[in-house]
Parts: sequence; structure tokens; C-alpha cells
Amino acid sequence: MSRDLPDLAPLIDHALLDPHRGRDAVLACCDEARHFGFAGVCVASRWVATARERLPAGDAVRLVSVVGFPFGAVPAAIKRAEAEAAAAAGADELDVVPDFGALADGDSTTLLADLAPITELGLPVKVILEMGRLEPEALALLVEVSLDAGARFLKSGSGFGPAVSAPQVRQLVALARGRAGIKASGGIASLEQALELVEAGAVRLGTSRGVSLMQALRRGAPAAGSSG
Repeated sequence: MSRDLPDLAPLIDHALLDPHRGRDAVLACCDEARHFGFAGVCVASRWVATARERLPAGDAVRLVSVVGFPFGAVPAAIKRAEAEAAAAAGADELDVVPDFGALADGDSTTLLADLAPITELGLPVKVILEMGRLEPEALALLVEVSLDAGARFLKSGSGFGPAVSAPQVRQLVALARGRAGIKASGGIASLEQALELVEAGAVRLGTSRGVSLMQALRRGAPAAGSSG
């Protein structure tokens, strides 16, 4: 690899979103994030209190909770309640799945009513866009509503769809027009891919492969992984 290799650690949200993993895995994820100096740990709201035990308030590693994950298909009041519970348990940031049904109907009013009560909690919110499933018009509408609601970041996907690509990141950068940061997430399987995403404009990388990426960075070679 001829390019200089940057320190990716401060950009990585180390994700543990597999519903079949338990307390020990959550604590290990926190320990890995602290060891490597990752930006954050991203967990289900059910595990925020457990992660907060390992990452006390004020820790350099941010504690990120997903909300409405992975489909967003719950009433807005329930989504708001989940966000409130995550905030009360110690979350520093919220990665929120919007109402894709409202988006399919072109209903920007309902979309805004879904997201705005969560951003009003005062924590930085990333809206999960699921770019791989959206037509350009729907994506543009969701970006505008997300920004109107006060989102700080646009997140490419939940990780349940196709792998995120550099062209998708560039597309989000263009749509955001400097109004939000871009978090690339989903299928980040190699160091080369991670570097391409950062070069395209991503300021956060959501991945369960953070450890293998850091090991590859230290070797200056591609990283292999199995999920994330």
C-alpha cells in the first residue's frame, strides 16, 4: 500500500449488535475499545447500563446506543421511550432507525415527528439511512428531514444490507452539504475498504471488525473479518 496509513482508531464505533451475545461480550467490547482508543462502543439499548459500568461517565470512549434497531417499525412514542431509557442509562450518542414506512409514503411530517422528539433529548443523533434500499428521491428526502430534525450524523446503514461503499459516502457528503458528519457502516471487511471510506468523507466507521482493522493497520496489510 503506497498511501500513508492514518490512525483509524479515533474514527471507529466498535459495534456489538448481535442479539445472541451476552454480558461478557459487551464488557469485552468495551475493553477492546478502550485498549485501542476507539471513538465509541455501539450496543443495543438493553446493554447500555452494562457498558456504562465498564466505561464510566467521562470516559474517552463514547457510549452509543441504537434506537428502533434494526427496522424502525415501532410507534414514535415507543422509540422516544427507548431513547429516553438509553439516555438515562448513560448513553452519550443515539443511532436511530427512522420510520421507513412513512418514508415510503413520502410523509415527511410523520418522519419529522418520529425523529425530532429524540434529537430534543440533547444527545448527538445519527440517523440510519439504509442507503442500499433507497431510491435517490427517498434518500434525499430522508436526509433533509433528518437534518431538519437536528441529526448530527448521517449513517449509511444498519449493517443488515449490502456493504457500504465509497461512492455512497461521497453521495452522503454531497447531500449533507457540510450540515452533518457521515458515519459509514455495514460490511467494512478490510483495511483498504476502511481507508477508502475515510478518503471519501466518512468521519466515523461503524464496524464489529475494529480489532482486526487495527491489527491490519499496524501490519500495513488488508484486514480479514467475518461479521459487522
